Amino acid sequence: MTDIVNWVNVGPVANIPLQGARTFQTETDRIAIFRTLDDHVYALLDRCPHKDGPLAQGIVHGHFVTCPLHNMVFSLETGAAQGPDDGCAAKVELRIIDGTVHIGLTAEQIGLRHAG
Repeated sequence: MTDIVNWVNVGPVANIPLQGARTFQTETDRIAIFRTLDDHVYALLDRCPHKDGPLAQGIVHGHFVTCPLHNMVFSLETGAAQGPDDGCAAKVELRIIDGTVHIGLTAEQIGLRHAG
């Protein structure tokens, strides 16, 4: 995402399960924050570009997530669809500072509140 106007602390990395995700709701978007088995953390909009599937409910494997609706696979690093699939899940900028996750929000997204 571009035009970041605010970095928001959304909690400790330890609150995100290994090979799992947590979601956060902004004013305009639900953001999925994923943690891989090798402890890397990534953020994407929680919306598959094909059928708006909730990516946070997908299966995290390696540095990828599989959409729970139709098995489309996305790179957690770039959001790009893998294999023969086309499309891209929007990437959200993320930083880790002193063990806490900070996501970069646009002016439209400011107003972060915990979603689940």
